[in-house]
This record gives sequence, C-alpha cells and structure tokens, in this order.
Amino acid sequence: MTQRTGPISALRDFLQSEAAGGIVLMAAAALALIVANGPLAEAYHHLLHAPLGPVLTEKLGPMTAHLWINDGLMAIFFLLVGLEIKREFVDGRLATWQQRRLPVLAAAAGMAVPAIIYLIAAARDPGLAAGWAIPAATDIAFAIGVLALLGSRAPTSLKLFLTTVAIVDDMGAVAIIAIAYTAKINLIALAAAAVILAGMMLLNRRGVMALTPYMIGAALLWYAVLLSGVHATIAGVLAAFAIPIKRTPGAPDAVDSPLHRLEHALHPSVAYAIVPLFGFANAGVSLAGMGPSQLLAPLPLGIAAGLFLGKQIGIFGSIWLAVKFGIAGKLRGATWLQIYGVSLMCGIGFTMSLFIGALAFPGDPLLIEEAKIGVLLGSLLSAIVGFAVLRFAPAHAAYEMEEAEMSREIDADGDARCEDETNQPLPRSG
Repeated sequence: MTQRTGPISALRDFLQSEAAGGIVLMAAAALALIVANGPLAEAYHHLLHAPLGPVLTEKLGPMTAHLWINDGLMAIFFLLVGLEIKREFVDGRLATWQQRRLPVLAAAAGMAVPAIIYLIAAARDPGLAAGWAIPAATDIAFAIGVLALLGSRAPTSLKLFLTTVAIVDDMGAVAIIAIAYTAKINLIALAAAAVILAGMMLLNRRGVMALTPYMIGAALLWYAVLLSGVHATIAGVLAAFAIPIKRTPGAPDAVDSPLHRLEHALHPSVAYAIVPLFGFANAGVSLAGMGPSQLLAPLPLGIAAGLFLGKQIGIFGSIWLAVKFGIAGKLRGATWLQIYGVSLMCGIGFTMSLFIGALAFPGDPLLIEEAKIGVLLGSLLSAIVGFAVLRFAPAHAAYEMEEAEMSREIDADGDARCEDETNQPLPRSG
C-alpha cells in the first residue's frame, strides 16, 4: 500500500520549495554582484579559479572551485532535472499527449524565437553565433520565486503552467548542451559511459529498488562522461532515466518509489545550496566602466533581447494561436493579460542561460562576461515587467472559484493534472 510522506501534496510542496529556492537564488546573485564590484572582488575571483584538486581530464586541467561547481555539483542539479522530467512523463502532468500539447508548443516556440532574435542581433559578428542557445532557457526557480512575491495575485494555473513549460524547456536545454556544445569525443570513454548506463538500466529491469547501486553507477557515469568530451552534467540526466519509478496516482510522495524518494532527498540541497552556489559563482560581473556602448554590444544585446522579447513573443504567441485554432484550451482562471505576464516571466533565464553561456565561449573570458551581462539584463527586465503586469492585472471573474477548486484537487490527490490547467477552456465571459 502506498503511503504519503507528509500531509502536504508533492505539487504544493514543489511550488513552495521552488519559490523559496528562487528567492535564495536571487539573494545569492545579488551578493555576487556586490562582492564582484567591491573591495573583495580580487579575492572572489581568486577563490573561484585557484587550483583545488587533481586533474581529472586534460581538457579541464586542475580542478578549481568554479569547475567543481559547474561540472560537479551542477550534475546533481541535472540529476534532479532528469528525475522531474521522468516523473512528469511517466506519472505526472505530461503523461499523455493531451497534457503535453500546450506546454510542448509553448516551450518549443519559447526556445526558437529567442534563438532567432539573438542571431539577428548578433549577425554583425559571425563569431558570436555559438551563443544562439543562451536565451533559449527558462529558470524555473527564479521565475517561481518572483511569482511567489505576488501571493494570491498569481493564479495556481499560471504557476503550474510555468512549471510544466520550464520542465519541457529543460529537456530542450539538455539536448542542446549534449549536441551543440560537445566538441571532440573520446569514443572509448563514451563507450564506457554507455556500458555503465546499460548496467544501471539492467538493475532497473531486474527490479532493484535500493538507491545505493544507482548512486554508485551515477558517480561512475559522471566520470566517464567527463572524460568523453560530452559535458559531464549530462550524466545527471542519463542517470535519472535509470532510476526506477512506481506509478503512484493519488500519492506522489510514496515512500516505496525510488525516484520519488531520491527527488525528495535531493530537492532541498539543490534548491537551497547547489543552485544558489552556482548563482554566486557565476553572476559576479564587474560593472566598472559599464555604459550604453557595452550594454548595446551585439552579444549582451542579443541575449537580453532574446530573453525579454523572444520569450514573450514565442510563448504568448504560441498559446494565442493554439487557442485560436482549437489545438488547446485557454488556461483556466487566468486572463489573457495574466497569461502575457507569465510569458514575460519565462524570460528569466538565469541559471541555465549562465550555464550555456560558459559552454558557448570556452576560453574567452571577455565574451563569457558579456554573456553574463546580457543574461542578467534580460532576466531582470523580464522579472520586473512580468511582475508589474501580474501585479496590476485584474483577476479572472472565475478566479476565486478556480483557486478553491484547484486547492481541493491538489490536496485530494497530490497531482493536479495539466489537462485541468491548460486544456479545458472556461466559458467565455465576454
């Protein structure tokens, strides 16, 4: 018999922890900017880039705190991302095509349009083309954190939709990292990684439910992928797909499902330690001498425009077209202005955008710094304007009824289905 690990449903717990983690991430990013522009700036950069550990691969050289965070700890972040993706596709809000339809369309358009806008803005310098994917990602923790500041002014349907779009968005970002930002491949190491992953899948097929063998396999897989030339964090997503899951409708916190247990165990450390630490290590940009000419340079301008303009055009436009042509229903309990506001929120690309920016221009600190400026500017604009739109947007006429119904659904079965949030249109009120 499945049991719940606590009185709070998994979905409500997820939204609450993401919101709190997003606020911690904002504080970490702000602290990094203060430190990088104060008397401790030199110590900050020395601490991050001083040798700290052995040479694990000749490509990276001696490990530093920055490398341990970006290539090591972020693999745990990607492991959690992989667990969330698998859970949603097997037993969650993306389990059927009807549930996936609107989030997949919105996420795809929300990745393609920013990339196009970036390439147009950066067309003057062909060397910048490698950064096309930087504005394509959405930072779910940061965005949910900003939504949390709105309290009840943000309908639950918007939070669920943002969460689902961000999960699909993460899938696209992982694929981009694996395909577009992998240079030379060590075939022997890649073969070793394939053997390790096959062994983990075999454990799954044999019904092994203990997590320890999978965690050992994940560590070995991480090192093999690191040696292969594919970015090591991809190992986290691959390992997640091997973790067994028990379908638990009505009790998504079930203690006898290995995937759910691991996801619950990892989430606090990822939300409150790993992601904020990544933000602190990567958001420290020196603003000394910063002026309009630097902000309007092709790279930061392209990224900022992609995040701020591309995301809202792609996501809001795809939702509007999907509703107009009957492909999907309008979000329940939300007005078009509120949907526009959450589309703006999707332009907060902080964590994944910073991560891809470092991959896009390896060995070029100047371009990486310019990319950070663009990410910070685009994410900040998206957060401020999106917050303002949602703060002052009038609520839907059926909002209170919707919120009460949504709360009952979440508390009753712990997993509000995306079809309820995204694919059932309300009667038109005029």
